[in-house]
Amino acid sequence: MDRVIFHVDVNSAYLSWEAVYRMQHLGVREDLRECASAVAGDAALRRGIILAKSIPAARCGVHTGDTVFEARQKCPGLVLVTPNYQLYETCSAVLFGILRTYTECVEPYSIDEAFLDMSGTEGLWGDPLHAAQRMAQEIRETLGFTVNIGISSNRVLAKMASDFTKPDRIHTLWREEIPEKMWSLPAEKLFFVGNAARRKLHLLGIRTIGEIASADERLLRLHLKKQGELIWKFANGADESIVAAETPPNKGYGNSTTIPFDVTDEKTARLVLLALCETLAARLRADGVSAGLAAVAIKTESFVCSSRQRVLPERTDSTRELYEAAVQIFRELWGGEPIRHLGVHAGRVSREPQMHQLSFFEERDSKKQRQLDRAVDTIRARYGMDAVKRAALLQSPIDHMAGGVSREKRRPDYRALGLL
Repeated sequence: MDRVIFHVDVNSAYLSWEAVYRMQHLGVREDLRECASAVAGDAALRRGIILAKSIPAARCGVHTGDTVFEARQKCPGLVLVTPNYQLYETCSAVLFGILRTYTECVEPYSIDEAFLDMSGTEGLWGDPLHAAQRMAQEIRETLGFTVNIGISSNRVLAKMASDFTKPDRIHTLWREEIPEKMWSLPAEKLFFVGNAARRKLHLLGIRTIGEIASADERLLRLHLKKQGELIWKFANGADESIVAAETPPNKGYGNSTTIPFDVTDEKTARLVLLALCETLAARLRADGVSAGLAAVAIKTESFVCSSRQRVLPERTDSTRELYEAAVQIFRELWGGEPIRHLGVHAGRVSREPQMHQLSFFEERDSKKQRQLDRAVDTIRARYGMDAVKRAALLQSPIDHMAGGVSREKRRPDYRALGLL
């Protein structure tokens, strides 16, 4: 018997969550979903990227990933909203709580979408279409925002179905519906086909999903390697992956930041690396893992990217040891060009106890260093991330715990925005 898989995707998640919060909790009358609006990062900090947009904004040509400058050129009256990641995490947690009342097998795919294995739940919720309607209605009435739900016998087809007409729609894509509903779509609409693959397919004269499905699998493998074999299977509706209720452990941890100004000297670059390692190492310790590999990535002002990695002498979760490794890698990698973006990655992570090889030439007590790191973690957990700062970063324009959305997770000042 075929499985029954749902893919649930929140419509314009960040924007929808912001709109509902403003209307239900701040008393704002205007619904951001009904006007040309978008959630975007701070352009002054060079993070001005569109994260979510309303349907009216999309009709003006605004796309997720556009810069604020590009979006405003397409839509001069665009209303821009500051992201509130803490709100989004809360909304996501409540959403997944509702989904888990329908089945125990829920796999979060991102903060605003999930796969559900609904196989064998017909006795509880009725046929798949009825169950999806009930689920969508409960989310709409309880949380105030809408979702798209795709229904099929595997993950890929369910995700493809949920991307059909939006918003607030339910679509099926069973195997017998593939020729009618999927094969006429452009090749780039197929899951796992990005811009690079699209260009290669076009050079082969392949422009629709149906043409991928009917192509010679060997030809696709020749030009797109393993990806060619995979998208041929997807185009023909084949996918054997399961919905995993438990998220597999991280194989690596990354942290990066776009710097508000171009970095042109090593001293400033080292401060950025220190702030990135401060956040990254704290995440390693919080998850009880240590890393055996460190890597650094650089993006210059001209958007040229480069990276290098190094195996560490010993696995570590120490801020100082990761930082020292990152500085060494940075010196080998950097050619002196102005830097726009820096990233640090920790790989080969393990939960095995750390083993430390003593040395006659050791300059510091590693045990005391680990105790110090954990003491700082405890203080920050209790009194906030700014309770302890390294002296080198006190008067620096660099956030002392840089990377990700750490600073942006703080609640926007709605009073300053005139909403309170």
